[in-house]
Amino acid sequence: MKRELNPLKLLLVAVLLGSQLFAQVPQQTLSRVEQMPDLPKPFHIIDYKKMAIDFDKTVFDFNAKGKYWPLVWIDSSYKNFHQPVVGMYTAMADCRQGPSNNNGMFHEALANMGASLGATLVGIDKTRGLNYISMLKNYFNKETGWNIMMNNTCPDVAKLGGGYARDWWYDVYPNVLFYAIYDKYPSIEGFDEIARSIADKFYQADSVLNGNYHYSFFDYKAMKPVTSQICPQPDVAAGHAYVLYMAYKKFGEGRYLKGAISAMKALQSQPVNPTYEVLMPFGAYMAARINAECGKNFDIHQMLDWSFNGTAVCREGWGVLVGNWNGYDISGMVGSTVDEGGYGFLMNTYDAAIPLVPMVRYNQSYANAIGKWMLNAANVCKLFYPQYMPADHQTLPQLASVTKGVIAYEGIIKKSHYSQFENIPGPVAQGDGPLWMPGKNPDASQFSVYGSGHVGVFGSIIRKTNVEGILQLDLLATDFYHDKAYPTYLYYNPYASAKSITLHNDSKIRMDVYNTVAGKFIAKNISATYTVSIAPKSSVVLVLVPSGGKQTVKDKMLMVNNVVIDYMYQ
Repeated sequence: MKRELNPLKLLLVAVLLGSQLFAQVPQQTLSRVEQMPDLPKPFHIIDYKKMAIDFDKTVFDFNAKGKYWPLVWIDSSYKNFHQPVVGMYTAMADCRQGPSNNNGMFHEALANMGASLGATLVGIDKTRGLNYISMLKNYFNKETGWNIMMNNTCPDVAKLGGGYARDWWYDVYPNVLFYAIYDKYPSIEGFDEIARSIADKFYQADSVLNGNYHYSFFDYKAMKPVTSQICPQPDVAAGHAYVLYMAYKKFGEGRYLKGAISAMKALQSQPVNPTYEVLMPFGAYMAARINAECGKNFDIHQMLDWSFNGTAVCREGWGVLVGNWNGYDISGMVGSTVDEGGYGFLMNTYDAAIPLVPMVRYNQSYANAIGKWMLNAANVCKLFYPQYMPADHQTLPQLASVTKGVIAYEGIIKKSHYSQFENIPGPVAQGDGPLWMPGKNPDASQFSVYGSGHVGVFGSIIRKTNVEGILQLDLLATDFYHDKAYPTYLYYNPYASAKSITLHNDSKIRMDVYNTVAGKFIAKNISATYTVSIAPKSSVVLVLVPSGGKQTVKDKMLMVNNVVIDYMYQ
């Protein structure tokens, strides 16, 4: 007997199948982010792109006038390469530095590379006129035999100037910054050789370490790990993995991928939170990206939790701050969660966005968490600048004018370290300058040139929309060495009701709009403006795809014209 098909049942099946095909990607929560306010107060997002452009034109001025200016000079010591290099103060009035101290040789890659990368990210070509990018080669320490980028062109000079003992993150992070810069300037003479040398050294080091990164630093000349009075830093494995994977994407050599995966396994195997300074968020990013592109299964959530939650054992309390201090929401800053009640740093906060924002491209289940964190971070970072922090919450309001509106305090603390400022109510904008060389540094050293130079990270990622409080976050801005991709943006709605944002197609071709969180196209054939509704306290991750492209699916990846638009296609 032939059975008749029930049209209502067919419709129900179709609806159920459709709901499964286009189900929202479940959002993962991070306990630290959950404690942050939905909309921090007082609320105001500054124009970080403009700040980055203003920093560049103001600081890279050898003829700048005013007390403590100029902040740059020419170092003609020809360390490592027979060429001059621009020196840049770490902090204003830093008595260790400048053309008259230590023969002008003491300057830091964190400042110089950070400022060069930040400017580049907002569209400034740092090779035009004076080639600042080529000058960065002097930080490649071939004279020491280490043959990697280091924080100084001559590490011994740092010791003479009250600098640092060997501190592993200081040796590794300049290489992370270099690879980012190399992605933007691949044709600089000598960069290919430097990049390969760094990758080879990191690959060899990972082989020597053989899964054990529990050391204070690594001697890249002798190729052996060292334990000293400096705290062990196992999270350096994240820095090794990042550089090696970028080298794999650049050069295509399988051993670099092998080294990156090895370093990630070492990182994931840590029995306790190994967070030390800036590198752990890069581990979370690498976990997401290697999982997506190489089919691995690293624990993204564990590494994000380590990055945020402030339970590091070696460096107690290092993570992301949350709280309201005397009416000011300070959530989102990266630094110590315990030092004098909490101490956030500008550079650390800016640079955490380098890996954490593009991570959402590879795993959109963290769209809400990263969107909410970035909203809080973007709101609090303005308070580092004297023109945005009320005078009665600063240690040096009388010197604010010397910053010319582009140099921020190094940090924001709940209670100042300094006895003369202990009565200032938190949050207190201050810096560590006077602590580096007690009795020698002028107060102005609390203004951080090195941290302020990284503003281009936020400047490249953040744009406002027509709805205050909903930011557009560019997921490609700091996703270095990515495969071909279409424009991709994260929008987080912090409100308790749905909001509609208006987006603009500025290209000359019609676009389709794909939402990776929903797993479906939400608009087709857009030529001008279009409106997107975002549910309460939810996110959309929108990919702008040329209309009419051929769709294919491979290994859970949805592609249009062979370009991946969704790495977790359901």
